[in-house]
Amino acid sequence: MPSHAHLAYLADFEPAYVSLLASGELAQRVEQAWRHLEDCDLCARYCHVNRRATIEGAVCRTGERAVVASYGAHHGEEDCLRGRHGSGTIFFSWCNLRCVFCQNWDISQKGGGRQVEPAEIADMMLELQHQGCHNINLVTPSHVVAQIIAAVHDAARRGLRLPLVYNTGGYDSLEALALLDGIVDVYMPDMKYGDSELARKYSKVRDYVGANQAAIREMHRQVGDLVLEDDGIALRGLLVRHLVLPGGIAGTQDVLAFLASETSRKTYVNLMDQYRPCDRADEYPEIDRPLASEEYRHALETAERLGLTQLDERAPHRPRGVGARRPDGYGHVRSPGDDPGGRPRGSEDGG
Repeated sequence: MPSHAHLAYLADFEPAYVSLLASGELAQRVEQAWRHLEDCDLCARYCHVNRRATIEGAVCRTGERAVVASYGAHHGEEDCLRGRHGSGTIFFSWCNLRCVFCQNWDISQKGGGRQVEPAEIADMMLELQHQGCHNINLVTPSHVVAQIIAAVHDAARRGLRLPLVYNTGGYDSLEALALLDGIVDVYMPDMKYGDSELARKYSKVRDYVGANQAAIREMHRQVGDLVLEDDGIALRGLLVRHLVLPGGIAGTQDVLAFLASETSRKTYVNLMDQYRPCDRADEYPEIDRPLASEEYRHALETAERLGLTQLDERAPHRPRGVGARRPDGYGHVRSPGDDPGGRPRGSEDGG
């Protein structure tokens, strides 16, 4: 068990949700979120399905209970999240996107894992805190906002005090973000595309760019630029991920120009170079190849030219498959106290 001395910096930090708990607002948000789930507008799909009664018609294929694939201390995230003791990741199964190149397709598209109650998610959060993780990292959370808010309320009453990281594919509704205002400390959205037609082709979603940009603006309004404590661990703010795709398909120029002009040139950006063809990518010849090194260099040059100064500075990503680990028993969610086992591929692996 790691020493908790490394969490001393939290003595002067209060997660956003603590004040909402004290005022009673957090309990009200739980009730509001469950009502939204009954006519679901909790992601930008706007399915308007009563997910407390059925999953028929719900693109996310998730009902009243979330499905969790795995959880544990993850050391493959950005340095400002993983620190020395790991980011406390909870990998939610299913997704509101249908990315044809998803590297976690077995979780996002096949739904590996098991259904859990909010109290069980709260148990996971508290165990991750007990392990010494630096934060609670909610991976693919957009379709389970109501369940997450209920879990945070439970965990906060039982002593959860870690920053919450909302690690999303970026197709979030403003209704969901209003519920999360004052609960989430670090928003970490993808900006997958600069062209909605390409998003429709490769992620099977309408108006991705419009919804994504509106969400990014609102996230930045809530939390501002990323704030790090003295040891470089993220406490609050916006961190944007952009996976560079072959042939300029991700629209990197447009994505970065938006960040530079519409949020802040100090936006913390992780330009990711680890694309490789997965899942159904072989059906699309233009993305059925790895990213070329010169394509990634061009993305870095674009960011520099636009004046984006806060880029993730880790070394280029190692080849996939080198040290990559699978979910616990492929989709098995261990019970609190079990041996951690493996993790899904890093949440930044794309798709």
